[in-house]
Amino acid sequence: MNNEVYIIAEVGMAHDGSLGMAHSFIDALSGTGVNAVKFQVHIAAAESSMSERFRINFSYEDRTRMDYWARTEFTREQWACLKTHCAANGMDFVASPFSIAAAELLQNIGAKKIKIASGEVTNHLLLKKIARFADYVLLSSGMSNWDELDGAASILTNREIAFSILQCTTAYPTQPSQWGLNVLDEIRNRYDVPAGFSDHSGDIYAGLAAAAHGASTIEVHATFDQCMFGPDARASLDMRQISSLVKGIRQIENAVRHPVNKLHNEDFRELSKIFGKSLALNKHLKKGHIVRLEDLETKKPAGQGMDVRNYQQAVGRMLLRDMPQWEFLQEHDLEPCEK
Repeated sequence: MNNEVYIIAEVGMAHDGSLGMAHSFIDALSGTGVNAVKFQVHIAAAESSMSERFRINFSYEDRTRMDYWARTEFTREQWACLKTHCAANGMDFVASPFSIAAAELLQNIGAKKIKIASGEVTNHLLLKKIARFADYVLLSSGMSNWDELDGAASILTNREIAFSILQCTTAYPTQPSQWGLNVLDEIRNRYDVPAGFSDHSGDIYAGLAAAAHGASTIEVHATFDQCMFGPDARASLDMRQISSLVKGIRQIENAVRHPVNKLHNEDFRELSKIFGKSLALNKHLKKGHIVRLEDLETKKPAGQGMDVRNYQQAVGRMLLRDMPQWEFLQEHDLEPCEK
């Protein structure tokens, strides 16, 4: 990872078990400018049980949550093909394993960037397994408190694994009051690692705000349409929104790389003259008239009359000649100031 904000499009389970749909997401996302495509790797028998309940009721065909995981599984060969497809389109393959078996599958296909879902932060057995093969770990903080994150961070630090921690709020969709942008600085200060942002808001604004707050990574859920089937569709971005988010983040980066020095405005000197103003008179006045504030107007351009900032130097002084309405007022049109 370099200094550019690393943008991840999370397909997650939006493919609903369709390999063709999973590949279609990769094709579509390749045109948005994201750096990586992320999937979730679920192996039902290793991860789940018949006691697991649905977070929300969304499935019309799965009797249990375990049935859902089983129906939507991919084989090792299929995952390898998805990883290859990402690489062929210039994007990294990132995945979240939800069991030791899933981590072993990812190790087997050579996956190197691993995301730890917030529900797995206290799964130290899984973290230690991932630390054996991952080059980079993205640690989500959604359901974790500081003590739990301390434990996970300690495991990765002790094993010298490069990692970042993503501020995340486990709410779908996440409201602005729940974004937690302040946590980005707290993560950086507490762990001295890059702080990222995992978003479930369903719009581009949270990601843009996080980028402006220095997030190193922005992760958003991807969908073809927010009306699609699945538990995360309403909290996801469609391809148009993802493209807009990427464009906005890159513009924010460009702005941050080019600070403006307000002490130096030489580039605008000519424009300042064009848009600037000079003092003028708003009525015909006779020689000997004592100039009042009510007699003054400001007219473009600058440099044709007295500087408007010096208007008080004109007030109370006598005109040395007749002057027509709207003429610029010069210093030599006024009686000299007393020394």
